[in-house]
Amino acid sequence: MEILDPALQAYLDNHCDPEPAALQKINRDTYLKVLKPHMLSGHYQGRLLSMISKMIQPKLILEIGTFTGYSAICLAEGLAEGGILHTIEVNREFEEMLNSHFRSTNVDKKIKVHFGAAESIIADFEETNFDLVFIDADKRNNFKYFELVIDKVRPGGLIIIDNVLWKGKVYGAEKDADTENIRKLNELIAVNTQVEKLILPVRDGILIIRKK
Repeated sequence: MEILDPALQAYLDNHCDPEPAALQKINRDTYLKVLKPHMLSGHYQGRLLSMISKMIQPKLILEIGTFTGYSAICLAEGLAEGGILHTIEVNREFEEMLNSHFRSTNVDKKIKVHFGAAESIIADFEETNFDLVFIDADKRNNFKYFELVIDKVRPGGLIIIDNVLWKGKVYGAEKDADTENIRKLNELIAVNTQVEKLILPVRDGILIIRKK
């Protein structure tokens, strides 16, 4: 998942805030117990998500793709008083683990988990004033999720999309379907005049979008 030189990434890890102990345990447990543990955000990206959330102090966050809850916990660190984070996970087998992780980090009262297909859950949301949306689910539907949430985000709100550099393949010669899909996403966002946007070379690439 890392696209940066390992020595540079180690330097970055060592010069940001340390990973909280409870998140270290979630990180470790994910790698011990869950298939595809690399899907977890991890220390450096987690601190970035926490920092962004704390900077805007959102009252309402939407996350698409919960996995084992690491990124949701990081985002919840910046919630304003009384704020809520809605997170959508397709795999209900994570329910017990998620409840445990959210309790262990004292965010269980701030997070509401929705299990099922993201597209139908998003369509049913009555909320139309999200401050922050984090999209990190099935990559082929990233642009569909963007289209579903853009009108539910307040002006000045943020949409963050993960894995947009796709292990560096998007700027290489690869022509496989997954790479082409990510390229198309990046190109469509790049020309969208509703938003400001930039890609950060963090882990597998993070696209930060600000709604005008």
